[in-house]
Amino acid sequence: MKISLTSVLVDDQDKALAFYTDVLGFVKKNEFPAGGAKWLTVIAPDGPDDVELLLEPDANPAVVIDGRPAAQVYKKALYDAGIPWTTFTVDDVHEEYERLSALGVRFPGEPTSTGEVTSAVFDDTCGNLIMIVSA
Repeated sequence: MKISLTSVLVDDQDKALAFYTDVLGFVKKNEFPAGGAKWLTVIAPDGPDDVELLLEPDANPAVVIDGRPAAQVYKKALYDAGIPWTTFTVDDVHEEYERLSALGVRFPGEPTSTGEVTSAVFDDTCGNLIMIVSA
């Protein structure tokens, strides 16, 4: 068994695609209609092309909490608590922090190190916090 697909909930698929490709450097792999949205995936340019990140809409009205799509409620709760949605590995967190900061990416704090692991958290502009780590 292996992981071939994981997802991040986004508030706007086109905005997410632009951020994840133009800013983070991922490459679009799939884009085709899926209901009222798109099946939209990206891959890491230097990673295996069989591990995809689905940019999944957070507005599915099938499950609602307090009048809002449940995915939006959950995503906002994580964001407000400062909990990253997912984590990406990079070669050098400090270098990536500088590169992304220069592109206007918002980091709530500076990179931190715990033992041999360095991490930083950024806002993906689509309602999520994402962590980058290097060991």
